Amino acid sequence: MNLNTKTQTTNHFLLFAGVCTAIAAVAHIGCIIFGAPWYRFFGAGEEMATMAEQGLIYPHIVTAVIATILLLWSCYAFSGAKRIRQLPMLKIALCVISAIFLIRGIGFVFIMPTIPDNSMTFWLVSSSICLVIGGAYALGTKKAWSQI
Repeated sequence: MNLNTKTQTTNHFLLFAGVCTAIAAVAHIGCIIFGAPWYRFFGAGEEMATMAEQGLIYPHIVTAVIATILLLWSCYAFSGAKRIRQLPMLKIALCVISAIFLIRGIGFVFIMPTIPDNSMTFWLVSSSICLVIGGAYALGTKKAWSQI
């Protein structure tokens, strides 16, 4: 008997979270490819943009690490939504990912002083995005809990 034929509803929360996280990863990859203008546009700060203009590898390494993490998190969302095979430590990972996004969304006031180049608009928009994605991970994880 195919276990996938059980009646199960689509977990739109985790699918949404996975797609949003994958888009964020692609945006980070775009920063690596297109350089300083993209770093500036996405609010990485003038220091990162300047280092990219100078040809330094540091901003690209940091951005590649972030993109890799975001892609991995996207896979966890799709795994929780049963779109790909179950990944190891799925419940723990989804809880941690939810928490990180939510903490980033709420905790921006503590992060702002460390990156003074960013505008208040950047902080409000990026924090709102993190809250929405974190909320989607949390709600999707709650919905999928008994099936993962």
